[in-house]
Amino acid sequence: MGSPRIIMKLIVAGVHDEPGDVRVIELRHPRKPLLPPFEPGSHVDVHLPDGKVRQYSLCGDPEDLSRYTIAVKRETDGRGGSAWIHDTIAAGAELPVSAPRNHFPLRECDGPVLLLAGGIGITPILAMARALCRQRKTFELHYFSRSRSLAPLLGTLEKIIGSESLRLHFDDQVETRQDIHSLLLARPGGAQLYYCGPPGFMAAVAQASGHWPDGTVHFEAFQPPARDDAPPEPFTIVLRNGTVVPVPADESALSAIRAAGVLLMASCENGVCGTCECGYLEGQPIHRDAVLSNDARDRRFIPCVSRATGVLKLDL
Repeated sequence: MGSPRIIMKLIVAGVHDEPGDVRVIELRHPRKPLLPPFEPGSHVDVHLPDGKVRQYSLCGDPEDLSRYTIAVKRETDGRGGSAWIHDTIAAGAELPVSAPRNHFPLRECDGPVLLLAGGIGITPILAMARALCRQRKTFELHYFSRSRSLAPLLGTLEKIIGSESLRLHFDDQVETRQDIHSLLLARPGGAQLYYCGPPGFMAAVAQASGHWPDGTVHFEAFQPPARDDAPPEPFTIVLRNGTVVPVPADESALSAIRAAGVLLMASCENGVCGTCECGYLEGQPIHRDAVLSNDARDRRFIPCVSRATGVLKLDL
């Protein structure tokens, strides 16, 4: 179960624009010289004035705790958070930001690391690449974008990573294109795969890496996967103490659990942050989140978006 996180009122120390309609924001503490530490793959919650909360990956250097760096792509069809940040945030502004959380950690391994990023999905991957360079680990980073002119943070990448580890793939440059299935067909011995990007990219990599062994493929999604058109069905949750919680078709499991008196923390309520994650003991969940690995889905549940068939017994 998620627990409350420290919320810091940080100051926007700098803002600059990157290709692809992306705005990079540097945040510092108004009094303290150092911010809480973070690991590659971490994200923070940004709290907006209307009460909404949005998650953004930390793409700066984990060794430089004088600041946090986030990159926000304007999403014209989004829920309004990115537009508010683009239209409102300027140097000197105050922004409530949570302490970092990491659902996408860079794991210790003896083999090579393969990093795949599509567009704005470069943000958590960039922090991983910094760490791997510092550790002198063997890795390759494949960065996919429609065009060099639309690839955010490319200049930073090219300064950090040598040409022997960086592979750039642009749709408008035929000679750079890379078929993802071909790339992932043969897994190098001991390799670990990390990927992040828009929904189509995520689906393509998931399909192409389906034959890789369990525990070797890791991902972070910024949006939940597309849902089927089947209307939601009511189901029943049973808590550890035996309390029966009906979940109507038009209500989320999270909402029903809270109405039953269980304090369950949540943030995005969109299936991408993992704050409301809990365990389940029995039943057949219908997973609709973009957080849990295939292995975790055998025992974990994201109640803000996922549902179930019949009766689901939760470890709550």
